[in-house]
Order: sequence, then structure tokens, then C-alpha cells
Amino acid sequence: MFVLRGAAKLLFGSGSNQETLVELPQGQLYLVRPLSPKGYSELLFKDASARIRRTAQDFQYQLVVQRVYEEGEAELLAEEEGEDADIDADILAAERDEKTFLLDEALHLRVEQREGGDHVLAWRDLSGDVGDVYEFVCDTAISSSLVDQFELAAKQCQYERKYRKPHTLATEEDLQQFEFFDEPPIPQASPIHSPALLTRSIDSIDAMPLHSANTSVKRENVGAGSSTPAKSTPVKSTPVKKERNYSPPKATVPPEAREVMAAEKGELHFYDFPSGAFILQADSVTATVSEISNWKYWLQVSTPDREWLGIPISSEINPVFNPEYLSFIFNQFTADGSAYSWLLRFKDQPTLDRFQEGLTSALWEQQNEMKWGKIKETEQNYVLDAFNDLVLEDQPAEEEEEEEEEEKFEDAEDNGPQSEHYDTDEEEDDVEYKPKDTDINKSIAVGYKHDRSFVVRGSKIGVFKHTPSNHLEFSTNISKVETPKGELFSPTKVMLHNEDRNLVLQKDGDPNKLYRMDLEYGKVVDEWKVHDDIPVVTFAPENKFAQMTHEPTFLGISRNALYRIDPRVSGTKLVDSQLKQYASKNDFSALATTEKGYIAVASNKGDIRLFDRLGINAKTHIPALGEPIIGLDVSADGRWVLATCRNYLLLVDALQKGGKNEGKLGFEKSFAADSKPQPRRLALTPEHVAQFTHETGKPVNFTPAKFNTGTGTEETSIITATGPYIIEWNLRKVLTGRKTPYLIKRYTDDVKADDFKFGTDKNVIVALPHEVNMVDHTRLKKPTRESIAGDFLNAARRGSPRTPAVQRLRREDVVNSPY
Repeated sequence: MFVLRGAAKLLFGSGSNQETLVELPQGQLYLVRPLSPKGYSELLFKDASARIRRTAQDFQYQLVVQRVYEEGEAELLAEEEGEDADIDADILAAERDEKTFLLDEALHLRVEQREGGDHVLAWRDLSGDVGDVYEFVCDTAISSSLVDQFELAAKQCQYERKYRKPHTLATEEDLQQFEFFDEPPIPQASPIHSPALLTRSIDSIDAMPLHSANTSVKRENVGAGSSTPAKSTPVKSTPVKKERNYSPPKATVPPEAREVMAAEKGELHFYDFPSGAFILQADSVTATVSEISNWKYWLQVSTPDREWLGIPISSEINPVFNPEYLSFIFNQFTADGSAYSWLLRFKDQPTLDRFQEGLTSALWEQQNEMKWGKIKETEQNYVLDAFNDLVLEDQPAEEEEEEEEEEKFEDAEDNGPQSEHYDTDEEEDDVEYKPKDTDINKSIAVGYKHDRSFVVRGSKIGVFKHTPSNHLEFSTNISKVETPKGELFSPTKVMLHNEDRNLVLQKDGDPNKLYRMDLEYGKVVDEWKVHDDIPVVTFAPENKFAQMTHEPTFLGISRNALYRIDPRVSGTKLVDSQLKQYASKNDFSALATTEKGYIAVASNKGDIRLFDRLGINAKTHIPALGEPIIGLDVSADGRWVLATCRNYLLLVDALQKGGKNEGKLGFEKSFAADSKPQPRRLALTPEHVAQFTHETGKPVNFTPAKFNTGTGTEETSIITATGPYIIEWNLRKVLTGRKTPYLIKRYTDDVKADDFKFGTDKNVIVALPHEVNMVDHTRLKKPTRESIAGDFLNAARRGSPRTPAVQRLRREDVVNSPY
């Protein structure tokens, strides 16, 4: 007689979103390594059950194998380990007694019946070596019909995950793609006794494991097969989606080259999702960068007998040059939205340098529509440096921490999402999640003076209090945002002002006016005409912490002007004596200030200007990489300038390291003619971009990035989001050259806005379309297959008993915000 460990009810909850679809109640779990020197096989669980379970996210399922105990065995084990009632002990025990796997086709889950009648399930160990598999050997009491039912359910779950639609729309041919006939026979597991706890780490992709091509990672091209004609529209689209797989896509015929900008020989590697490694495709290819028409460029990789790949050169390829590995990593996107990662490795540094200059100049010309040779050498070096994995020279060496920062709080409590629709008649465990209106959250303004956050949702503004326990608590609702004349509008931009007592608002379609909302009354009380002819593109405080004071003035920009706005003056509010207007259209797009009131202005052309005050020329002009800048922030002391582009961030060190202005900031003094600021391009690794795109079907599109900030607080982190992911860069790790210096957290909906709580880098306020959440920094994880896919089950496991696994919230957890 066997029983599951008592903690299971706590870990799994009872919500319908975690129901078990099918279960094999008895068997043994092995880890088999046929090609590994680590040992042929290990018996992980002598007695176990295997089940398929639904997760909290639509179309996502888990394969769960759980240890079972004989009567009294669990209690005896607990006594041996020592009595510990703390929940962390239960969590550690659960980690030891359970293996969970995201049910994805990359597992290559398959079933065999052996000569003796035993049924065996096998699936790849994605974090192990090539050929490693997990095997669940069913007990002889398990019927063949139950095993068949389990196999069918697994195929249906994989279908739903791949196509994001119910398996009821699938034909038999659709499900056949999840029968992996090309796999070798399942190796025999030997019942070798093994330790009670097996710990295996997932190697970082950034270690760049390079392997030769292996038939075990090839997949059947299911798109070549024909499907039974479908009766409904969704099924008809299935054959098109089947063509998307993990194999390299076919190369297109290269367009005729007008000019060759670089042609170098190297190795070509392809990033293989199932193995998590770059697989060698060809040991000698020619990578050619060429101009094909006006401001259009092409990268072609070929051998004498084959065209391997050809792609247009743009920022979409996410180029990363790594001198340490003499390599260039980039993305390829196909017409169906699939994303792939490639790696070119060159024989020596001069070869890499020549190729880098050719590709970087092509990319720069494509974005700026100007010839590379027309810009100064210092600007060329600036652009080249931005694409390197650059370690800033004055940063101290970082001590090895072995990721303890991420692991230290691995079991910290997650503050679940806060619903914005609340019905006082709802039962404690039956809180309605999504409101009935059609509006969604759009932006956040975080209070500096008072612990409040303001969330804009259509023509409503929700006010949330930050509690001492770092939760959000609904405070009040401003249900109608109206002009003084009673015209309802939805604010497009908001800024807290005057000790957080006012909100400055902008109305869409009326760029020459701003509005002041008195937050004590919850209504708009002033309409300010800024200027008859000069519009407001965006606005910012007089200095970084001005919203904590009574400072009445603030700054604004138009496409070609920078100016001060003073609400106290009569008539139009723009101060003519403090207006810097350019004759040419600079296309300004973003604005930020330091604690001393130094000013940074960015543009859609991608350049940045640094001013020490209004009304004069910029002290420093930071060259453009070419991408429009959609957001800008600066550190309080002015050392760091942070610009957000659509698919990367740019971190610029404004401190001068030499010459007569050594120790001065670029805001205060111009850089010498032979000097330049130090840039650092912050981007997701191409491998992660490919996985993000595979999961969401969307390209990277960052929200404006921000430093953590506070009076007397050092900037240590950067927060941004793309799609359903929030991403936090660790500034210290960035500056010391750590690989993958960012953590992520995935939500079920796209993140609309995010910012740090004032005065700390430990809490981030996140607005989803219909939820507002304050998330603890420790809930963010290293980017792995599991965390990118959405490790919802493990997140539930670490939740407190008060917040069930599927994030159904109790009444005290819900923000009452029916706006």
C-alpha cells in the first residue's frame, strides 16, 4: 500500500486549473545516460506515480512524476532528517520527491511495450547531455488501455501548447507529429541503487556549448505530410503551422550585390532548442555582408555547394559580438514568425574585427541613411564598442557569487497579482478576475513623497497604497478624468507634481495643452496652454526629485525644442527666455533630469544631448546607433544615461576618464575631440530572443526602462518589460561583464507598465491589462527554458498557504478597484 506525501495537498491546491488529466499510479523513475561517463543509469524513485496536470496558463501542461511512500516510510524519513515545521522544509522535501517537466514536443515523449509486457515512457533530459533520457517503467498492474490513454493525452497537450488552441480541433494526422519514430529505441534502465536526491543544474546558454551535428536532434518535417481536410477554419490553418520546427530554415536565393562590405570565413553553428547548445553545421563557410540597394543590406552565409542562410540586415537580428569566443551571434526571423539563433566563429581577432566593422557599418547605414565613412572615427568606435560585450574599465572585479543572489530567496513568498474588479458579494475564494469594461491599464506614476501609485485605465485613475509589508492596497478611484469644461478624456502621459499632490496630464489629440489634476479633490482644476505653435511631445520634472518639493516649473520638449514650463505666468506657459530651439528637425522623443537639474534629451534618430542648463547648446552630443529612442532615464548623480530602444537598451557612462576634464560629467564639460563616452548595449541574448518569440509569437518590444531610485539611494538595477515578461538587469553585473546579467518573470498577460517602488530595488510595481501587482525582486529568475515558458507550477509550490497555486485570491489579497 502506498500513499502520497502529506504536503501534496498544500503544494497542488484544489483549483480546477491544476486538475490531473490522467495518471499512471505506480512505476519506477530512472535517469538513463547511455553516452555519458557519469554512469549508465540512476534509479531516482523506486516507487512513483506519473501524471499529466493542467497549469494556470492556457494550453500549458506539466508532466509530473512524484515519489510515493510505503505506510510509515515518510514519517520515518522525516524523523531522520529532523523535525522542522517551517514551510521551507516542506518545499525542499517537495523538490526532492517530485520531478516536473513542461509538456513540450522538445521532450520527444514516447512509449514502448517491451518483450516482457512492461510499458516504458521515455523523454529527453533537456538539461543533461545528448542522449540522456528519463524513463518511467510502469508497474505490471498498469493496463495497456491506461497507458494508451496517457499517451493520447500527452499528444493532445503538446498540440495545444504548440498551436495555442484546443486539441478538439486536431485531426489524427495532427497528433501523429508527436510520435517520434526517428528516435533510437528506448535504452534499457538497470535498477542501480541511487541517492535519494539527485541534483542536476541547467548549464547556462551563455557558456556557448558547441556540438557537432547529431542525428538525435533532427526532427521529422511534419509540414511535408498531408492532413485530413478540416471542416472548420482553425483546423485548415494547422498544416501551415506544422512547417514551423526547430530545424534550420531553408535559405533564400541571395539578391544581387551592389557592393561587398565584408566577406570572411568561419564556422557556422545553429542553436538547437532541445539540446540547448549551438550545433556545428559547417566548419568552413563564407559570411558576406553586401549592399543590395539604397540603404538596404544583406547577410549571406554559404559554402561552395550550399546556401546556408540569407537575411536582410536590420536591428531585428539582435547582433552580439563576443571577442572572448571570436564569435558573432544573431537572430533570423522567418515569414511565419519563427525565430532562430545562429553563431559564426572566426579563426582570429583580425578576422572578427573586419567582419564586425563591415556588418556594423551596414547596420548603421541602414538605420541612418548616411554613409559610414562620413562620420568621425571617434563616432565609429563608439558604435563598434556598443555592440561588444564591453567591461567598463573603472569597475572593480566582482567576487564569485555562484548565483547565490538568485538562490538565496528561491522560496520567498510571491505577492500574487491584484485584481482590479471587486464585488463585495463574492465569496472568499471566488473573486472575479477581469472587469467588465473594455479599458485596460496603460501607465503608472509612482509616488516619491507618499507611498502611492497611480494607474491610468482609460478615463479612470486607480490609486494604490504601498503597505509596510510591500503589498498594494486599493485606496480610491478617480472615476472620471474630465477637462474643466467637462470633456471626458483618457490621459496619454502623466507626471506627479508638487509633493505628489498634483498630476500633470496630457490629452490625446491636443499637444499644445496640459492639465493639472488636484489629487486631494480627484478632479482636473487647471488647463494650461503651453504655446500656440510649439507642441509638447513629452515633459519631465525640473530635477529628478522635484515632485517631492513645491517646485512649480517643469521641462518640456517638442520635436526640435527644449523649454521650461511655468504654470504661474499669465497666458501661455512656455518661458521664452529659457527656450532652446533648433532650426533643423532633431525629432526629440524623450527627456530626463538628474538630481542637480542636468538635462538629457534623446531623439527618434537615436542620438542623445546632454545639457547643464536650459537655453544653451548641449555640452555633449552622444552619437546615434540608429534606432529611435522611446524612453530615457539618468542616474541621480548624472553618471549613467539609460536609453530605451525597441529591442535593446543603451547604457552610457557620462564620466570623463582622461584629459583636462577628467572626473567631469558630459553634462558639465564636453568630451575631448579624441575621446568619447563609453556605451553598453543591453539586449537579450539571441538565444533568449528566439525562445521568447517561440513562446509568445511576438518580437521583443521593451517598455521604457528605469533605474531604481531614491534620495541617497545608489542605482543598482534596471527594470523593463517586453510582452508578458518583466526583465531586471543587475547594474553591477552589467558593468563587470557578467554573462546574462538579467533576471525575468513571466506573467499570463502582457505587461503594460512597470517601475520600481521609490527608495528600493527590491520591489517592482507591475501593471497588466487588468491587474496591478507589486512583485518582490526575489521572484525573478534566471532565464531558462522553464522560466521563459512560464514556470507556474513551481511558482505555486513556493506560494504561501494563503495564496493557492493557481493565484485565486482571497478577499484580503485583492485590491478593491472597480474603476
